[in-house]
Amino acid sequence: MSPNGPSGKDPDDVGAVAAGDSKPGTKPDEARTEDPITTGSGNDQTKDGTEATPGPVGVEAAPAKEDLPEDQDELRKQIEETRAELGDTVEALSAKADVKTQAKAKVDERKDQLRGQQDQAKAKVSGYQAKAKENPTPVAAGAGGLLALLLLIFFLRRRD
Repeated sequence: MSPNGPSGKDPDDVGAVAAGDSKPGTKPDEARTEDPITTGSGNDQTKDGTEATPGPVGVEAAPAKEDLPEDQDELRKQIEETRAELGDTVEALSAKADVKTQAKAKVDERKDQLRGQQDQAKAKVSGYQAKAKENPTPVAAGAGGLLALLLLIFFLRRRD
């Protein structure tokens, strides 16, 4: 039996376990050629063209033992920062996946736009009303011209 346990692998060597295991259905001596955690579907970019996963993920993202801080408080602080970052990431992803909320937000945005346009139209009409009250002559002349046109059409049709 190996000093590292029944498998003969060092339990602290996490990378060897993840990358060295054989694929299901293959011979034990055939090693994996790619890590399923780090290999994506080929769509590793966001809409703006930036890389979706800017650094290593999975086992490769873990720091080496010698890079870990000796101080337990510092290590706890790093863990808390990582948890906060992960929480923000999960929150962003769930917001992106929540289609119902996105649709509601777009509807609310469109309502606000229409309300703004309605307020602008009301302001224009109010401005025209104020001008008509100040000087009713052009309005009366326009109404008289419209009435004369309607009467002319009425009499021309009657004559035929």
